[in-house]
Amino acid sequence: MDVQIIVLNGVGSVGKTSIARALQELTATPFLHVQMDTFIDMMPRAMIGDRDGLVFETTLNEGHRTVAIKSGPIMDQTLRGMRAAVAAMAAQGNRLIVDDVILEAADQQDYRRRLSSFEVRFVGLFAPLDILESRERERGDRALGLARWQYERVHAGMVYDLVLDAGASTAAECAAHIKAAFDL
Repeated sequence: MDVQIIVLNGVGSVGKTSIARALQELTATPFLHVQMDTFIDMMPRAMIGDRDGLVFETTLNEGHRTVAIKSGPIMDQTLRGMRAAVAAMAAQGNRLIVDDVILEAADQQDYRRRLSSFEVRFVGLFAPLDILESRERERGDRALGLARWQYERVHAGMVYDLVLDAGASTAAECAAHIKAAFDL
C-alpha cells in the first residue's frame, strides 16, 4: 500500500477544511483529515494570548484591521509535534489530508524531510483577499484581519505540486482537481 499525503496550505478561511472533507468523499481509498486547529486546541487555554504560546496582535494598517500571529516556544513545539504526528500516522499506513497554515518555508522543508519516504503532495490554495475577508466575516469564529496578515506570508517561499484558486472554485471542484491531479 502506497501512503499518500496531501498537504493543503493556505490562508485561514480559504476553504482547506471544506476541501479536505470533500476530498475524503471522492477518494477511492480512505484518507484521514489532520487539522492544524486540532493541535492548537490541544494547548492549554492559558497559552492563547501568552507570549510563550500564541498571541494575536491587532493593528491598523493603512486603515485596515490586521491581526498578526506571534508564536512562542510552546506553539512552535506544538506545530513541530504536529508534523511529527503526521509522519508517525503515515508510518502506520494511514493516508492523510493535512490542513495547515504554513507560514515559514522552513516548516514546509521540515514536512518534506519527515515525509520523504512517502508520496507527499503540497497543494497551494489561493483566493483574492476580498473573498477571504468576506469568508472570515461570515464564519464568525476567526479574528477579523487574520486573512489580511496571512495573505502575503502563507505562500512566500513555498513550492507546490498543485495550485488552485479556491475563490473561483467550490470545495467540491477543488477536491475533484486534487483527486484527478494525484490519481486518488
